[in-house]
Parts: sequence; C-alpha cells; structure tokens
Amino acid sequence: MRASVGDQLTVHGRIVGNGNRVLEVVEVLGADGTPPYRVRTADGHESIMTPGPDCIVRPRTER
Repeated sequence: MRASVGDQLTVHGRIVGNGNRVLEVVEVLGADGTPPYRVRTADGHESIMTPGPDCIVRPRTER
C-alpha cells in the first residue's frame, strides 16, 4: 500500500452496524509512501496507523 498526503483511507467496518471510516492522510511516516501514516478523522482527531487489508486508498485526484 502506498499513499500521499491528502489521500483518503477508507477503512471498512468489520462488525455489523459499524460503517466505513474515512480518514485523511496528513503525514507519511514510512519510506516511499508506505505505512505508517498520520491520519485525521472528520472531527479533527489525529492518530498514527498502519492500515490492514480492510482499507483502501483513494488518491486526491479521484475525488
């Protein structure tokens, strides 16, 4: 997985009733666009994450 600043990560809910989470990549901490990433939620909370197989990247240019 590779992402750039400004891309969106969509994390699919794994439990019935939990929807998808959309996160914005604000910093790439790995080499050459690889994880981990500093991400921001819609409410402004920031955290560092390494996405799993239930996550997809939507580049800025697709939105």
